[in-house]
Amino acid sequence: MFWRLSAFYLFYFAAVGVYVIFFPKALQMAGYSSLQIGILLSASPLMRFFAPFLFLRHLKLDDRTFLGALGLMSVAVLLFYPALSTFWTLLGVNLLFGAAMSVTLPFVETRALESLDRKTYGRARLFGSVGFIAIALWLGKVLQSPYDAVVYLSATILTTALLGAAIVFADRAHAHADTPGDGSDFDLLRHWPLWSAFFLMQVSFGGFYNFFTIYETAHGISLETTSWLWSFGVICEIVMFYFQGPLLQRDLHTILKVTIFVTSVRWALLWLFPDSLPVTFAAQSLHALSFALYHTTAITLLHTLYRRKALAQQFFLGISYGLGGFVGAVVAGKIYGPHLFLFESGIALTAFLVLLLEKNVKNRL
Repeated sequence: MFWRLSAFYLFYFAAVGVYVIFFPKALQMAGYSSLQIGILLSASPLMRFFAPFLFLRHLKLDDRTFLGALGLMSVAVLLFYPALSTFWTLLGVNLLFGAAMSVTLPFVETRALESLDRKTYGRARLFGSVGFIAIALWLGKVLQSPYDAVVYLSATILTTALLGAAIVFADRAHAHADTPGDGSDFDLLRHWPLWSAFFLMQVSFGGFYNFFTIYETAHGISLETTSWLWSFGVICEIVMFYFQGPLLQRDLHTILKVTIFVTSVRWALLWLFPDSLPVTFAAQSLHALSFALYHTTAITLLHTLYRRKALAQQFFLGISYGLGGFVGAVVAGKIYGPHLFLFESGIALTAFLVLLLEKNVKNRL
């Protein structure tokens, strides 16, 4: 099961790399305006946010639903090619694609946490980072037309679908469903500080994911060096995924607080020393904590808090990477300037302060 999950993560996050890094450029090459590109790329994260609500009462996330999502994802990615030249058709395809993706990763994350121990999970998950950086380095050299991005996205998604199906059929021992009931066993408000922190944490990443390259090159760091800064952060992430096992045996709430506070420090460093290459590399090294350790701690903590574990993973992705990513991109666009990362540091610090209330909430229950 370890190698099936590792292969799934490898190709899934390679596909994410194509979609996040190169699809915006492909849309620009296809003649879309900045506003149209923004609308098209907002469709997927918004579907990630809305889709989990359907599973509270009306749907169940089981093997059959997962396989259906893999099929929908495969059909949607094949429709990108004929839809590329028509805005409204492409928007519809992006909505279908986002809906399928909102189911796929939470199901596999839940299966991985059930099948692997915490140490082994990190070592499987690091293959996702390998896939992401590999496709970034390769496609950056060979991308010549918007259809090149569609071809690579199709290849990685179809391979991901096959590997996802292999996980289901090879691990029938863990087959079960997150069944919808009256919703009493899944209450977002019970842990509202935790969910608020997840949301704010991802909002703080809006400046980094959308403007880091622009910000650094505007302060005299070359585009090539900036690409190495991106790669260095992912390498640090891979190292953390490999060695994080012992850390996850400690109190997960404390680790989550530390990773969020470190993220605030990371953004502050980028604000204070925007033209210092050593400091910027040091800030990028913190990606090991602010992404890798944070992500694993968050999904592991949710796995212990909720009975409907796959639904918890869906809401984590929907509220953080979906709604938080959408709001973060809009906010970063509004506040972009020399003080961008000061604001982002403040948002991450707010997430840390809100999370301090989580223990009090728990103690009253």
